[in-house]
Amino acid sequence: MAFSTGNGKTQTSLADINITPLVDVVLVLLVIFMITEPVLQSGIEVNVPKTRTVSQITEQRMVVTIDREQNIFLNDQPINIHELPLALKRETTDPTHQAIYLRSDERVPFGAFATVMDAVKSSGITNVSIVTQPVETKPGSGE
Repeated sequence: MAFSTGNGKTQTSLADINITPLVDVVLVLLVIFMITEPVLQSGIEVNVPKTRTVSQITEQRMVVTIDREQNIFLNDQPINIHELPLALKRETTDPTHQAIYLRSDERVPFGAFATVMDAVKSSGITNVSIVTQPVETKPGSGE
C-alpha cells in the first residue's frame, strides 16, 4: 500500500503480513498428525489373524487385547486376568447390552484366548467382536 507525503515522494506501508512462517508451521503439524494417527488407534503391537470376512470397525467400544507374550490389556492399560471381570463391570452400566472388541495376537494359544473370553463372559458381557485383518489376495489369483 503506497501513500503520498505531499512533497511528491511516496512511501510504502510495512503492514503487510508475511504468512510463509504460518504455512510452514501448519504443514509441519499436518505431517506430524499424519504420522502419529495410525499409532493412536492402539499402542499395543498385535498381529491379529487374517480372515476372509472382515467388517469395518465403526463404533467406539472397549478393547481387550492379548499380546504375543499373553499379557492382557483393557483399553491399552495392562490388567491381571483375575481383575478383568470386575474391571469390565466397573466400566459398563448395562453389561447385557455392552459390546467389546477382543484383539489377540495370532501366535497366542487357544487356551489363553479361551481364558480371556471366559473372563469377559463372567462379567456379563455377551456381545464380543473378535478383531481380525482381511486376507491379502494376489491380483489374478481368483480369490
